[in-house]
Amino acid sequence: MHRLRNSLILVATIVMSTSAFAQPPAPSPQHKWAVVIHGGAGVIERSSMSPEAEKGYRAGMAAALHAATSILDRGGSSVDAVEAAIRILEDDPLFNAGRGAVFAADGTNQLDAAIMDGKTMTAGAVADVTTTRHPISLARAVMEKSPHVMLVGPGADAFARSVGLEQVPPSFFFTERRWQSLVRELQREHLPIPPRPAGAPPAPTHESAFFETPDNHKYGTVGVVALDRAGNVAAGTSTGGLTAKRWDRVGDSPIIGAGTYASNQSCAVSGTGIGEYFIRFTVARTICALVQYKGMTLQAAADLVIQQQLVPIHGDGGVIAIAPDGQMAWSFNTPGMFRARMTEGGKAQIGIYRDEP
Repeated sequence: MHRLRNSLILVATIVMSTSAFAQPPAPSPQHKWAVVIHGGAGVIERSSMSPEAEKGYRAGMAAALHAATSILDRGGSSVDAVEAAIRILEDDPLFNAGRGAVFAADGTNQLDAAIMDGKTMTAGAVADVTTTRHPISLARAVMEKSPHVMLVGPGADAFARSVGLEQVPPSFFFTERRWQSLVRELQREHLPIPPRPAGAPPAPTHESAFFETPDNHKYGTVGVVALDRAGNVAAGTSTGGLTAKRWDRVGDSPIIGAGTYASNQSCAVSGTGIGEYFIRFTVARTICALVQYKGMTLQAAADLVIQQQLVPIHGDGGVIAIAPDGQMAWSFNTPGMFRARMTEGGKAQIGIYRDEP
């Protein structure tokens, strides 16, 4: 009995002595950050793009990419990166979001946005916003500071004021190019042209070459998907909708699962295209489901939905996507899509036309 007790004491002593030298558990491997951005899809061709306009679009995509990568490179979150990049695009009059938004048939800018955090599966969305400078920040506020997922119209702007988000007069979003696009579209549809918005600058006496550039990328949504070093993905989308839309139409951009979706279990997606088709086919969620449940690569899943499911029904548009393992993808069935991407340690890639990588 004494011999057994002594043996147990010896074993315990050895265990205790060796545990003193035991190494702490290895930290979780750090992910490389990555980000993908789009600025809208449509009939975007070299023959209809002036050198000045092309330079401006590429500069806008580069600025948004820099905003996102700067945050990610400092160890910031994917949600922060998504919001920062979209805020840049919302302030760029070239893109159909925020200050460059198209006009509805009644002469107003009606703004939509959504954001989703793949780590927590929380989401926020807004539609028909008219006085909040950055709809993407309002969508994030809905996600983080309200019990809801989507707010619309005057109520959404009222909530923005209640949480201290910057408000602007509706004329802040006015651009001459978008107004002239509205006029041409209403004339084609034989609909009345509304009065020029209050606070807008006087009508030009002649159109500049810039305004003569065809505004054919009518699915001009902007969006960002990002992966941070913690391995979390996020997605965000912002848009001014469709030129000359009526009856307060809302597209896919603010609808979670249609134009915007993110989950650490699969991927993050932001879409741009004919919203009605993206809604019916729940494009963003379907791509992520193909990755999660069928084990498809991100590119294959995106191509299946965009190139095979949408093309036969004329569902024009495209998507960008990112996965927690670092996969990045974009797919579009239109002549062009403004796009950019970058991964930690790599080089920025910016494209516009279909024949670019």
